[in-house]
Amino acid sequence: MAESESQEGDDYNRGKMVENIKTDMEELLEEMEKLTVRAAWMAYSYTAIQSNADLSNAMQHSEDAFLMCKEQMEKKWQEVLLESRGEGEKKE
Repeated sequence: MAESESQEGDDYNRGKMVENIKTDMEELLEEMEKLTVRAAWMAYSYTAIQSNADLSNAMQHSEDAFLMCKEQMEKKWQEVLLESRGEGEKKE
């Protein structure tokens, strides 16, 4: 009798393990599908950029403008920090 109950427990555990594996595989498959779609869009975007010189030039211009803006913001930030430190020293 105890052997029968042990067998039923093992069957239940195996069934649960198979169910968990199935769920894990479905989740992995779904994630792979998402990654495949992202890779396809990346390839499409890359092809569009490479085949359209105007787009490539516009992106380069945008990047240059961003870097110039970033540089100016960093300078201003440093100025603000120096000013705030100077004011803090004057008050003390």
